[in-house]
Amino acid sequence: MRDEDVPAWWGALGLPGLVDMHVHFLPEPLMAAVWRFFDEARERYGVSWPVTYRTSDAERIATLRALGVRIYPALVYPHEPGMAESLNAWARQFAADTPGCVASGTFYPEPSVDQYVRAALEAGTRIFKVHVQVGEFDPADRRLDRVWGLLADAATPVVVHCGNGPIPGRHTGPEPMQAVLRRHPQLTAVIAHCGMPEYAEHIALAERYPNVHLDTTMVGTPFTEALMPFDRGLLPRLAALRDRVVLGSDFPNIPYRYAEQLAALERFDLGDDWLQAVCWHNGQRLLG
Repeated sequence: MRDEDVPAWWGALGLPGLVDMHVHFLPEPLMAAVWRFFDEARERYGVSWPVTYRTSDAERIATLRALGVRIYPALVYPHEPGMAESLNAWARQFAADTPGCVASGTFYPEPSVDQYVRAALEAGTRIFKVHVQVGEFDPADRRLDRVWGLLADAATPVVVHCGNGPIPGRHTGPEPMQAVLRRHPQLTAVIAHCGMPEYAEHIALAERYPNVHLDTTMVGTPFTEALMPFDRGLLPRLAALRDRVVLGSDFPNIPYRYAEQLAALERFDLGDDWLQAVCWHNGQRLLG
């Protein structure tokens, strides 16, 4: 499948487009820093990671529109204290200026976190992103306890990168997020990358907690299969979770064309109903 084929692909499923739960836009200096990080991927991960959609904000917005991505967040995340509040303001303004983009936010364990997360919710933020690996903090940090509770009560989805892929961090793996869910079992957590490489353990979290979702970001693509293959024996469990799997891509920071993610999901051979739920209905329900 080529990117040019994507609209015909979702059209054949009877969908009005795609909802992608894992899209990144950042202030220009931060995005440039992220791209420099991926430029050094061979030293970090042992493989090259060329960013396919390394273009301007306007060009990337146009690319998403051409693909038929109708609804998406501009996920932001901090790597140190003192960043999250300004990132939240930037993301709200970006969403206000960008048709189809949903206001997103983030947070970090710091003294003001309760205040600025509550303010972001009141200002219309509809989804949050937490990157445990980049932030190098424990999601079960007690300073975040009230925030997790607030988001659980608000039924606001939180995309959490908590797995050990592509390389382990100080607080990655299923255990820290499991500790959060034990305290806040109603939390609408969206496990990024299906928790790779601990796919089975994170699927088990979705089976245990009623509001845990899994996003498909990079899962099943040839690039990821060469590094952290998805065990096809898990497919029946993924099929049973049809209503809690959502499309994610990691656009623009992917080392292949967008269409490869959709082709990977089709190769799972879980049926049109599953693809329809994953690529539109579940994300539309979460983001409204």
